[in-house]
Amino acid sequence: MDPNTSEELKGLGNSSSKSLSDKSLEKHLSKVWSRNLETQSSQKPREVWEIDPTKLELRYLVAQGTYGIVYRSTYDGRDVAVKVLDWEDGTKTAAEAAEIRASFKQEVSVWHKLNHPNVTIHWRVNGVSQLKVPPKNPSEGHTNLPPRACCVVVEFLSGGTLKSYLFKNRKKKLPFKVVIQLALDLARGLSYLHAQRIVHRDVKAENMLIGAQRTLKIADFGVARVEANNPSDMTGETGTLGYMAPEVLDGKPYNRKCDVYSFGVCLWEIYCCDLPYNDYSFADIMSAVVRQNLRPEIPRCCPSSLASIMKRCWDANPDRRPEMDEVVRLLEAIDTSKGGGMIPEDQSARCFCFAPTRGP
Repeated sequence: MDPNTSEELKGLGNSSSKSLSDKSLEKHLSKVWSRNLETQSSQKPREVWEIDPTKLELRYLVAQGTYGIVYRSTYDGRDVAVKVLDWEDGTKTAAEAAEIRASFKQEVSVWHKLNHPNVTIHWRVNGVSQLKVPPKNPSEGHTNLPPRACCVVVEFLSGGTLKSYLFKNRKKKLPFKVVIQLALDLARGLSYLHAQRIVHRDVKAENMLIGAQRTLKIADFGVARVEANNPSDMTGETGTLGYMAPEVLDGKPYNRKCDVYSFGVCLWEIYCCDLPYNDYSFADIMSAVVRQNLRPEIPRCCPSSLASIMKRCWDANPDRRPEMDEVVRLLEAIDTSKGGGMIPEDQSARCFCFAPTRGP
């Protein structure tokens, strides 16, 4: 197995925290679905997003975690990734099985209604008991999936996660026009989600996948939910430390603006090809972000237009953060023709924006 393949699909089903299904999510998406099928009353909803398991072939395992196993696969000749969940495998308590079931239902309920070039395409498979599971050892034979297992099929994006892409470029950095292109892809995807009243709640580089022509797509909706009309209905620490907004860390009510905060951190990451808060412990981050307004250090060479977006997005007051559609407009207005990134387009020299100032 390619050692890089696991990293390529790391964004699938790898949220830092999972929540039980939200009735508001099911109610909202059910209404959306009903409207979409008014002219197709004879068609069952599941037929639109469930695919023929006889055309699906599991090739090899690439990742395994608490919430499922991911296989590199093909569907009708097309490269896909398949996440398999078996919540009755005999190794989980009833509570654990219920949580996995709820997480799976939540993830698919959000995913299959979405249609945007910056959001991953996905399907669900029922009747998977005849699917052949490839052996870990080539000398062993294939086995069948458990009869109660369920699968989510996601388009395979060969570029891997945004996190791995930035890591590969951590020394030479990215040309400014690439920074803006990636940022726009993420901003447009989030703007679309928010227009559907979906809050992702775990926006981070690890949950973004890179496809053809370096197109970025948002993945992993395991903790996403419909935005509550009453902000007090959305509380609790959901997301990933380092990307979580102060109000989320502090257990206060929040809304879609928590995604805007996380986007600001991702924008810094894309520009710097670095991880925020490398020198801080988890406990220090939680306290400093909430109590001391800790934010990533913006390099001196960062254009003011981009730095301004970062600062507005990670403002401590959610009401002062822009909507994502405004962020899209701000990014579209940035002129990349004269550069402005940490390296010029035609050079690979390392930027020294973070270098300490030398004394006289």
